[in-house]
Amino acid sequence: MNVAEWIIVAILSMTLLVFLIVGIVLFIKLIGLTKEAEKVVVESQDIAKNANGIVSNVKGMTSIGGTVEMFVDKYVNPKLKSKIKDNKEGSKDGGKSSKK
Repeated sequence: MNVAEWIIVAILSMTLLVFLIVGIVLFIKLIGLTKEAEKVVVESQDIAKNANGIVSNVKGMTSIGGTVEMFVDKYVNPKLKSKIKDNKEGSKDGGKSSKK
C-alpha cells in the first residue's frame, strides 16, 4: 500500500474510534437522563393525585352540599346512631326495657 493510503486509513480509523467513544458516552448519559425523567414523572403523578384530593376537600367545604353533609355527619348521625342503638336494644329484650 502507498503511504497516502496508510494516512487515509489511519485518519478514518481514528475518526471512527472517536465517534464510537462519543457514541458510547452519549448512550450512557441518555440512559441516566431517562431514569431521571422517570423519577420526575412519578413525582408529578403523586403531586397530581394530592392536588385532586385537596380540590375535592376544598370543594366539599365550600359548597352548600358539602357543608350540609359535614353538619349531618358531625351532629345528626351520632344522635340517630344512638337512637338506632337504643331501638335495637329494646327489641332484643322483647320491649321490656327499663328505660325512663
